[in-house]
Amino acid sequence: MAIQVSSADAICGAAITGVDLSKPLTEDQRRTCVEALHKYRVIAFPDQSLNDDQLQAASLQFGPFGDDPFIAPIPGYPHIIAVQRKADEQAPIFAEAWHTDWSFQATPPAATCLYGIRIPPVGGDTWYADQVAAAAALPAALRSAIEGRKAIHSAKLPYAPQGVYGDADRAGDRSMDIRADASAEATQLHPLLSPHPVTGEERIFGCVGYIIGIDGMPDDEALQVLLELHNHQTQTQFVYAHRWQANMLVMWDNRAVLHRATGGYEAHDRLLHRTTVQSIEG
Repeated sequence: MAIQVSSADAICGAAITGVDLSKPLTEDQRRTCVEALHKYRVIAFPDQSLNDDQLQAASLQFGPFGDDPFIAPIPGYPHIIAVQRKADEQAPIFAEAWHTDWSFQATPPAATCLYGIRIPPVGGDTWYADQVAAAAALPAALRSAIEGRKAIHSAKLPYAPQGVYGDADRAGDRSMDIRADASAEATQLHPLLSPHPVTGEERIFGCVGYIIGIDGMPDDEALQVLLELHNHQTQTQFVYAHRWQANMLVMWDNRAVLHRATGGYEAHDRLLHRTTVQSIEG
């Protein structure tokens, strides 16, 4: 069966069939997948049967692993994180706020891969917000406020000891092994508006949460701008809601979309395994 790319008929997103990620890709297959990632920003590979060794190998076909801080990897696999929630868990949904993975790093990962293992029959969609489309639709006044500006990114709000996933969260019943640490206080600057490093398309990078301020702007003014920007970035017309299936691998371009987890699957276990790809080669 030839490889096929089918649009999700949404602002972003596509499904790729006719490829088996448990085996090495041909160069043509790999090129088709990378081109689809850059065009559609989110690509789903349904009906894949991957163990953890195969998930790692599939990720490495696109580029080297990224550095994943603050969450312990699964035993024996230093580059795989378990994104999991027990059926009776009462802790807040992990990663429910809009974000770009690890935007507080000097060089954030190019892509994230997430593989569905135990998928609830209801709920648990992942939402993606297309930040190329959001940049193209920026109102003039908001564009003027952020153009040429650098955002101050930090992990302190979620991952510092006093953060959302800090000491208080660890005292609860969360099944994920999150390791909050004082290193989360570090900051990193990235332009709010910049060309995508591969496609050259203008995109908004990151959002309030991992962004704690705007370089050279008073905090109160920066917060107002960031909240206004967040409201713009996450409008319905920029959002694709992805429905999961078991044995599906989804890969998204961290440089072009925001994403967030959703709930709605109470009384059901949920388990996905995750890797990050530092740079997309080729």
